[in-house]
Amino acid sequence: MTLDYRCPICSEPLSQTNNTLGCINRHQFDFAKEGYVNLLPVQFKRSKQPGDNLDMVQARRAFFATNHYAFLQQSLARLVASKTPKAVIDLGCGEGFYTQAIATAVTDSTAVYGLDISKPAVKYAAKRYTKPNFSVASSKDAPFKSEYADVVLSIFAPVFTQESARLLQPDGTLIVVGPGPKHLFELKQKIYDDVRLHEAPECPEGFEVVEQTLVEDNQSVASDIVEHLIKMTPFAWKFKDSHYNELAQRKAHNVTFSFLITQYKKITE
Repeated sequence: MTLDYRCPICSEPLSQTNNTLGCINRHQFDFAKEGYVNLLPVQFKRSKQPGDNLDMVQARRAFFATNHYAFLQQSLARLVASKTPKAVIDLGCGEGFYTQAIATAVTDSTAVYGLDISKPAVKYAAKRYTKPNFSVASSKDAPFKSEYADVVLSIFAPVFTQESARLLQPDGTLIVVGPGPKHLFELKQKIYDDVRLHEAPECPEGFEVVEQTLVEDNQSVASDIVEHLIKMTPFAWKFKDSHYNELAQRKAHNVTFSFLITQYKKITE
């Protein structure tokens, strides 16, 4: 399958020669041995190692090795496959847990791309999964031509409204996954006196809601896996050693996993 990347420096199309992508302006990008390509030039980085650090990546790897999020993973894969897309872009793909499932569910002719600014995450994704095309790149300025994708996904990642609209075909679908009302409610009770339920996300400007689905399950999770789960969430900073010690007193904990899957369409005049 021909790769459809564009140059992150000049926006010209990139073509592949052996193990290198290049444009007519002689900007070149080599594929890593793991199979991904780094399309985040050093001059565009805001820090030396942007995105999630290795500790967070390893925590997610350990958690995703279990089946606790399989129900969400498969729901997303079925949803995307039902749209029979020609091209799918997973913005903020992380370790490729969802990207791979989607690539497996769609037809072989569907181009599936996962990108993330975290090099450790993309490196792991490309090393483990071969079907999706992975790149280190910015979701704010994705390395694809305008109106390239039928489906754009943002799964527990920031939604860059203008860029998502640019990437989507006029009749394409933006799929955003975020926390449902009671997501991780039991764990939050351990650190907050007053636990607030998550609210539904605001509709991105220029889009309209097509459908919103609540996917939820209450599961028993082993204490060591709960620790990995906490470390991959924003409130990990709130957990102290005393909280972890308390968790370790029991072999397992009941945890509510709650997700909102929202489908958006671009508003066309």
